[in-house]
Amino acid sequence: MIPGLVSTIIPVFNRAAMLREAVACVLSQTYRPVEVVVVDDGSTDDTPRACRELAEAHPGVVVTGRQENAGPGAAREAGRLRARGEFLQYLDSDDRLYPDKFARQVAALRERPECGAAYCKTREYVVGEAPGDGTSRRTGERLDVLFPDLLSGRVWQTVTPLFRRAVSDAAGPWSELRQEEDWEYDARVAALGTRLVWVPEFLADFRHHAGPRAGGGSLGDPAKMRWRARAHVLIYEHARRAGVAPDDPHMRRYARELFLLARQCGASGLAAESRELFELARAASADRARCWDFRLYRAAAAVLGWRRAGRLACWADRWRR
Repeated sequence: MIPGLVSTIIPVFNRAAMLREAVACVLSQTYRPVEVVVVDDGSTDDTPRACRELAEAHPGVVVTGRQENAGPGAAREAGRLRARGEFLQYLDSDDRLYPDKFARQVAALRERPECGAAYCKTREYVVGEAPGDGTSRRTGERLDVLFPDLLSGRVWQTVTPLFRRAVSDAAGPWSELRQEEDWEYDARVAALGTRLVWVPEFLADFRHHAGPRAGGGSLGDPAKMRWRARAHVLIYEHARRAGVAPDDPHMRRYARELFLLARQCGASGLAAESRELFELARAASADRARCWDFRLYRAAAAVLGWRRAGRLACWADRWRR
């Protein structure tokens, strides 16, 4: 590890133009020293050529070499293993950093040595539209730790935090999940009791665009639903290890999330995942385990099976809406 160095890890898949922009926003940081670690996750377009050109043009850009497509989590882990910095920034190739991001967040972490991550206000918008002043997720709020709030949904985007390397090492390797791997990683950071420092400035952009994204689009896709189910199980385990109790309001909300996903997995034909998530939902909220909706769904699954019960429940959910 090189003290003071900020390593930015950029996984990329078929985004040559966006990759160039992402690398440029790191090299334009007012803070030094920095390095950029680019991981080509099996691109099939001209991205490999863009990687070579960037490495040749900029001494601070390291390219790990093209690997077989393994998803964003595995790509970030490949970059983490090559990174040498005291601080780590994970940057998806379609997002952007403001020039003062590292300077502000490194300063905040140095002022608060007990904190393991610094986060900032983050804008979220569609490419081609003017960014507003609204904040993405919970990035406009001051939070001291991630749990239990994280159970109600991610509090930031992957582009938002700057981590101490020690925290990333303690959290362990990124998983090979291809859906919600970032939420699961945040939960592992949260389970460590990592303290946060908030920088109340807009320093990052999370951008939507017409091109493909690794996450999302899971409904009706059994493979993606299986990844989501696994991520949700792990997040629950991290929360319980951190001591979040069933009567916590965020755990109650997560129990509802587990129950919904159990029904969706059943509708996607994933009987084993549906049953596992249903049982976790009951465990996550002891009082709800006695409610009529749990009892009714369990009875339906016993008669119809988990697949048919899931399809029926999802049809009923759509009808009620």
